[in-house]
Amino acid sequence: MTGGRWLTGGRVYPQIAARIREQIVSGEFAPGVVLPSEAELCRRFGVARNTVRRGLALLEDEGLLVTVPSKGRVVAADSGAAPYRYQQIATSLREQIDGGALAPGAALPSEAELRRRFSASRNTVRQALAVLERDGLIVAEHGRGRFVRG
Repeated sequence: MTGGRWLTGGRVYPQIAARIREQIVSGEFAPGVVLPSEAELCRRFGVARNTVRRGLALLEDEGLLVTVPSKGRVVAADSGAAPYRYQQIATSLREQIDGGALAPGAALPSEAELRRRFSASRNTVRQALAVLERDGLIVAEHGRGRFVRG
């Protein structure tokens, strides 16, 4: 619960990410600051731990947070730093989807094709695809491939 309002509805974790993002952008959570624990965020937002984790994962994917062992999630020191390779791949594919080059229902290139196109490892390509799946932009169909969500 933040500001006296409980978070409710189907996809709450983007709302949690948005609220924490606002606190980072406003400077309430400055670079290098350790975020409250997952348990504390669960209490504040009145949600389950997995919901908080999914919201924090969105912020990590954006490069706003980093996880430091034995410390927790920390606001990134330099948000202008170069994104990880998987983030660059995900951004490129997201732009193609948003721009219409990959229309709803269209098949994404295979992992092998993406590996060649981006000169990346299989794990890097899979991590980029996982980001797009988590964001609801693509869907995987077993034995058929990945497709742009309609």
